[in-house]
Amino acid sequence: MKKLYGIGTGPGDKELLTLKAVKEIELASVIFAPNNKGKNMALDTVEDFIHGKKIVLLDFSMGKVGKEDYINAAEIIYNEIPEEGTGAYLTIGDSMIYSTFIYIMKELEKKNIQVEIIPGIPSFVAGAAKSKTPLILKGESFLLCDEFNEEVLDKIDSICVLKTLENKKEILNNLENKDYVYRYMKRVTLENEEILVDRDQILKDRDYISFIFGRRERND
Repeated sequence: MKKLYGIGTGPGDKELLTLKAVKEIELASVIFAPNNKGKNMALDTVEDFIHGKKIVLLDFSMGKVGKEDYINAAEIIYNEIPEEGTGAYLTIGDSMIYSTFIYIMKELEKKNIQVEIIPGIPSFVAGAAKSKTPLILKGESFLLCDEFNEEVLDKIDSICVLKTLENKKEILNNLENKDYVYRYMKRVTLENEEILVDRDQILKDRDYISFIFGRRERND
């Protein structure tokens, strides 16, 4: 039976790849990754372990990606993996967090193929480590989101907001109004990594590979 590994490659630092991820990448017959104008951050992370294998970049529609795109991607993946062979689908961070792979996996489950997930370190976990900021303490609640809703701030203790380019000012305003201390983190673990706390600097930055992490201020 054919087999596909969904492999999370972490935040970009190859030293944060898991041993299992490296092992299965080296053993795979073919490597898959989403096409981003001929580039892919996950591919860059694992380039030392591909060893000349066949790489298939999967194209997705510009704008909103739909079910047909996932069906087509699953078909390509299934056809490219040889009988009794394995493939590796690479994602940044973890394959089970805001990943196109989740939807492709659902389509692959309809085929005669085995799917296994190898977790990776998400960017927000790496960011918490880099900034020495606890994500969550005992008895607290933490929210990860890519669509910000100010109403949730009264119900949680810490938050990480991904995809902040379009409404960064709104996010900062709401965090400040609710007494949250925030950090803006971009390119975590990479050479051009930055952790910003100055509001003006945060608003000026336009890096897509970024997120905002906030914690409610406490007096204890």
